[in-house]
Amino acid sequence: MPFAALFSIFTLLVDPCMSLLSTEAVADANKAIELNPSLPKAYLRKGTACMKLEEYQLAKAALQTGASLAPRDSKFTNLLKQCHDLIAEESHVITPIIPEKHTMITRAVSAKELRQENGVAEQMTVTVARPKYRHEFYQKPDEVVVTIFAKGIPQDSVTVDFGEQILSVSIEVPGEDAYSLQPRLFGKIVPAKCRYEVLSTKMEIRLAKVEHIHWTALEFRGGATVPQRAIVSSVTDIQRPSYPSSKPKRVDWDKLEAQVKKEEKEEKLDGDAALNKFFRQIYQDADEDTRRAMSKSFVESNGTVLSTNWKEVGSKKVEGSAPDGMELKNWEY
Repeated sequence: MPFAALFSIFTLLVDPCMSLLSTEAVADANKAIELNPSLPKAYLRKGTACMKLEEYQLAKAALQTGASLAPRDSKFTNLLKQCHDLIAEESHVITPIIPEKHTMITRAVSAKELRQENGVAEQMTVTVARPKYRHEFYQKPDEVVVTIFAKGIPQDSVTVDFGEQILSVSIEVPGEDAYSLQPRLFGKIVPAKCRYEVLSTKMEIRLAKVEHIHWTALEFRGGATVPQRAIVSSVTDIQRPSYPSSKPKRVDWDKLEAQVKKEEKEEKLDGDAALNKFFRQIYQDADEDTRRAMSKSFVESNGTVLSTNWKEVGSKKVEGSAPDGMELKNWEY
């Protein structure tokens, strides 16, 4: 059995204070359960770690499995009772959160672990390696999308578990180092509504938020800040900005025509302009016979005669008439 696996099981058998942080303790317990599903101690350690993370539903499931393997162990009975009480009170508790600095931190953690070999306690240094795959997240009002940039991984090599405030991702490709992502999330999620998808170049995990609040980070960092709910203003309270538009404004042509006519009537002209306006006014207000008489006399007289009497000009050709002192000539083309 690989040394890493033996060490994961051994950390379950020593005093709980010797474990790493609670999330790492859950990961160790999961590894031990995978290697030996009938080990009650592994379920006890997982249940204890999950309770510290306030993942009471996951803790309850682990403790119930451990109790079935060790029915006489009173530790399971006591912890299950505490877990039931905490689940009952959970609906009245607001999850504390605190904003995280907008920086990415890569750190190496060293811890003293005891390893018994031939009855001698030996000091060991464990270093958390840099993650194999890069991950990032973005969010919407109702969900958080976590992207793990893992190219070409098989679907059956991925294991994803959703807790109330914990995400557990494990990628184990044969012949390669295993990858694990197990953060305690910034806010609580709805496990039944969460889902994931393995694509050719990446893996997308969609986390459904319990509350529509803004996550300033993916991971919970501790503290006692009460989350602020997102404020949604009603449509009537929003003053919509006005933007210039290329769409032409609607023109009231009737109003425009009335305005032009009014201006024409009020316009004061002199000389030929006033005379032309007078003739246009007569033609506009005349009946059909008067208009025909005016058109026929004007055309046939080469613009020298304008008659409004259709009975007089309708039956004959209108001859031109030169003004006094002028002579009428016919042009030849």
